[in-house]
Amino acid sequence: MREQRNQLREDSIAFAISVAEVCEQIKGNGVFVNQLLRASSSIGANLHEAKYAQSRLDFISKMEIALKDSSETEYWLELIYRRGKLTEEQYKRLRNLCGSIRRRLIASITTVKGEKGSKG
Repeated sequence: MREQRNQLREDSIAFAISVAEVCEQIKGNGVFVNQLLRASSSIGANLHEAKYAQSRLDFISKMEIALKDSSETEYWLELIYRRGKLTEEQYKRLRNLCGSIRRRLIASITTVKGEKGSKG
């Protein structure tokens, strides 16, 4: 499980870098672009914080915040795409990467919540 969490964290970093690279090419829409950058990088930041959680409940909380950030990232991606600032290829690639991270977060949260005998 720990190896999967480390891979998820690494994938979230790679995703945030990919988003940043795309955002550097977008002209205008600074508020939307800043929100996308913030939300996409916050996924990995919360996964990093979860690594040093003070308790099982704190760990779950950080993971759930990362999950919320992935959902928010998908919103900003769609908004920027609908504004015509992303190509369909860019949008689909980033949306799919974000969706993969989101699904793995859900699986991790579900697993941790289901663990018996874990201390909170």
